[in-house]
Amino acid sequence: MTRQQVLDLYFMEARAKMIDLAAFLDRVERAEGEADFRLQALREALKELHAGNSDRAKRVLLSLSDPTTEPIPAATTKAATGAWPGTTK
Repeated sequence: MTRQQVLDLYFMEARAKMIDLAAFLDRVERAEGEADFRLQALREALKELHAGNSDRAKRVLLSLSDPTTEPIPAATTKAATGAWPGTTK
């Protein structure tokens, strides 16, 4: 597809997702209390979007993923959190 065709086909969907994300961040920032690691992870992932690299999807996914390779002995929670609470820096 041409760039114009991609824009014609997917722009409105991407626009809606962007507005959804902005609304979510507005709600988080208006709420009281401290944020946890997920907000920081999301902000780091947003930096990957802004960086302008051609492999944005991969970089965003990796920024939210657990980079460790050793298995843990047992799960510590019953549900996924969607972001890794540790740091690779």
